[in-house]
Amino acid sequence: MTDSGVREAAGVAIPLVNTHVHFPPNFSAFTTVADAVGTAAAEGARAVGISNFFDQQVYAAFRDQAAAAGIVALYGLEFITLDDELAAAGIRVNDPANPGRMYLCGKGIAPFKQKSATAERIATQIRSGNDERATAMVARLADWFLSCGLDTGLTADVIAYEVAVAAEVPSEWVSLQERHIAQAFQRALFTLSTEERAAVLERAYGSASGVALDDAAALQGEIRSRLIKVGTPGYVAEVPLNFADAYSYVLEMDGIPTYPTLADGVSPVCPFEDPAQDLAAQLVARGIHAAELIPIRNTVACVDAYVRAFTDAGIVVMGGTEHNTPDRIPIEVSCTDGPVSDYARQAFWEATCVVAAHQHLVAAGQPGYVDATGARTGDDPDARRAELIAIGAALITTEEK
Repeated sequence: MTDSGVREAAGVAIPLVNTHVHFPPNFSAFTTVADAVGTAAAEGARAVGISNFFDQQVYAAFRDQAAAAGIVALYGLEFITLDDELAAAGIRVNDPANPGRMYLCGKGIAPFKQKSATAERIATQIRSGNDERATAMVARLADWFLSCGLDTGLTADVIAYEVAVAAEVPSEWVSLQERHIAQAFQRALFTLSTEERAAVLERAYGSASGVALDDAAALQGEIRSRLIKVGTPGYVAEVPLNFADAYSYVLEMDGIPTYPTLADGVSPVCPFEDPAQDLAAQLVARGIHAAELIPIRNTVACVDAYVRAFTDAGIVVMGGTEHNTPDRIPIEVSCTDGPVSDYARQAFWEATCVVAAHQHLVAAGQPGYVDATGARTGDDPDARRAELIAIGAALITTEEK
């Protein structure tokens, strides 16, 4: 990659783009919006997509700071949804632990528009359901640790306040996630000596900890798996949104319904996603014409196979990094076994251009990539996609510094 954040793919310069990053106050590798935007700018990113769960009030700060940094801000969101038929059939989708559970994203949304009554109802349902779950989880964990000899004094409000202070946002913008909660209890444990920490954890787990007790990130992960997940003392069932409501919400917010693909990020691959050609056909049948990969959890060969299947089905496919763990990985997408191929990089770039064009055109009252029903626009979808790619490329490259 050149110093300007541009890679060469098949002899063509492709700007650095990333369509899926979680920004604070979502759990994030970054501390603040300024940290995330500054890092992206330093790495030469030209377009970055925010993709937060539960609350989008931080998006205005992202918009303003991205503009100041010469980065095109792409607005997205992510849901946890449930398809009752798939759940009843025991089919794992893109959540390997929960049949019927499907993560769904929206890309190119209009986060600043006045919500319709339908959108407002769904947004309230999303936020309140998660907040109630988080409150119950924290209470259960606090009681459990107290019974094991550690009085943390933690409540959901206390943790939300600490998250807000660190992210430099109001507490009202915070909707706690499991990772926030695990981090808070890890920090409480770190107030103990190593010996006391080991003893409390052994009582809490019923057996000794299996990670280095001075490794904060590893301990957070272990707390999630041994004290928050199903069958553990802090478990509270998630409140997934009905798939139809999530799909409707994306369209109500002028966005593009987008399927985040796990692929070989788990072994074996979830049945809904295997083989890639069948997944692509199922997405089109559901009215989903965009997909996304997080290649850092996939091999190069697997990414190429899914990109090929998606593009052959007329689905645009983009790439992101999530940045939803403490690891400060690069903004540039890459695979578990090396850089993404030129083929995948070109596809990710074109899809990013489509999202940028859709967002821009719909904001101006013009047709984007999909219409209000989720159908692709234009009499000739391929020609329309090429037109959107050109519009998006112009929007992104004119921001270059």
